[in-house]
Amino acid sequence: MTLLDTGALLLTAALAAGLGALIGLERQWRMRTAGMRTNALVSLGAALFVILGSQALPGETADPTRVAAQVVSGIGFLGAGVILREGLNIRGLTTAATLWCAAAVGSLAGAGMPLLAAGGAILVSATNILLRPLSTALNRRLRLNAEDESTEDGTDAGAPQDFVLEVTTGEKSEQRVRALLLQAATHPELTLRSVRVRHGKNTEVHVRAEVSIDDPESVDVIERAISRVGTDPKVIGSRWWPVEEAG
Repeated sequence: MTLLDTGALLLTAALAAGLGALIGLERQWRMRTAGMRTNALVSLGAALFVILGSQALPGETADPTRVAAQVVSGIGFLGAGVILREGLNIRGLTTAATLWCAAAVGSLAGAGMPLLAAGGAILVSATNILLRPLSTALNRRLRLNAEDESTEDGTDAGAPQDFVLEVTTGEKSEQRVRALLLQAATHPELTLRSVRVRHGKNTEVHVRAEVSIDDPESVDVIERAISRVGTDPKVIGSRWWPVEEAG
């Protein structure tokens, strides 16, 4: 292999890493488990394995597709690590699927198909960004339809109730904690009403989010949301309460 060939392969690997970072940018923005670095490394690793498979040893025939098939199997184990179960809810499926797609993009780049790899990365990013609001709106519509059906059947689904989620942090961590609280409040069963910031004693900052829940019996959703935010090391304290009990 000449120095020119080596340089071309390194550029291919760099392209794979860059496309993986592009895919992970949306995940990083939403503070998911696997962000830019993870997706970039997955894409880069897949590309390197495919490049390795394309370099035949003396007396052997190169078959990159066999290596790509093994990459798919390996990514399955990695994706399983980001899937979490919380009661009846499962989180992390989109992140796991994104990692799988990042590996596919890296494999395409490693196989010498840069345009297809770039197009795939753009499609993956567009899917995560554009379909999210559509999915949220559809879930909300289905929930409203279910409530209408229960009302017609003579059953009371319960009136929506508002809750306040409050997180206390320091001034330097205000933006980070506010983003965490917003992320927790975007649960499909919650409707975000407002977000306010109040400065307390010394450098303490209180970030409040008012949310509405359709079924008051499902307050465990509120508890799980505030608990996730409370695990962040920058959080000093967290609590929640129904709006009618405020003040």
